[in-house]
Amino acid sequence: MKYDTLASKEAVNKVMEVVKPRGIDPEFVNTKEEALQRLKKLIPSGAQVMTGSSRTLEEIGFVDLLKSKEHPWKNWKDIILAEKDEAKQMELRRKSVSSEYFLGSVHAIAETGEAVIASNTGSQLPSYAYTSKNVIWVVGTQKIVPALEDAIKRVREHVFPLEDNRMKSLGYPGSNISKLLIFQKEINPGRKITLLLVNEKLGF
Repeated sequence: MKYDTLASKEAVNKVMEVVKPRGIDPEFVNTKEEALQRLKKLIPSGAQVMTGSSRTLEEIGFVDLLKSKEHPWKNWKDIILAEKDEAKQMELRRKSVSSEYFLGSVHAIAETGEAVIASNTGSQLPSYAYTSKNVIWVVGTQKIVPALEDAIKRVREHVFPLEDNRMKSLGYPGSNISKLLIFQKEINPGRKITLLLVNEKLGF
């Protein structure tokens, strides 16, 4: 299976249909520029924002936007990095998982509706699964696969080797699939999960 090929229009439409009954609101844009503009509209002024480590958010320009401070939101990462005491910084990181808006991506999404997210530390998983009221996933359509087993296979055969090499290139020992979240549906009232599909190859 080619893991870096954009999904067909039929596959995209199928995903958008099947995730709705699972409590996920799907949207579609054609370009990363459109994705960035959509995020600006989805997040209200003054909202608390936290992000997971995400190549996709970097590639669409959202990370640079946060770093520029030229935005109307309260960025948790600015608060965390401003704290130099390690113990206090760790406590802020724990609090940030309940950020009003949490943004990131997923590593695979099946045409049957399941989203799969792998993590080494697990830092983004509480927000995805429960603690953040609003979760926005920005996902290149090359991450769409036929079924759940293909999604897990994509993580192990494609995503992990690329992320492992990336971490080693930065001087770290490498990465691990320490935690694996299979997001099947949202049942908690008051939570909003948005899946923003982008018709470009983004992230791993």
